[in-house]
Amino acid sequence: MQMDIRLPIGLLFSILGLVITIFGFMTRHAEMYRQHSLNINVNIYTGICLGIFGLFMLIMAVRAESKKKKAAAK
Repeated sequence: MQMDIRLPIGLLFSILGLVITIFGFMTRHAEMYRQHSLNINVNIYTGICLGIFGLFMLIMAVRAESKKKKAAAK
């Protein structure tokens, strides 16, 4: 049985997105992170986008696995 590449990619991006989002919330009042980004905390938005992409990949991997199981059951 071959492993779907979307599963490790989804896990990687989900974990990385979570870490970056938490880091963004922990440093949201730090001035050095806001000086060059027009008072926008880029870490929060980047982490959220990475997390959404990772969850999308995980959902696609689970859906593909369920389709394989349904096809094997028939």
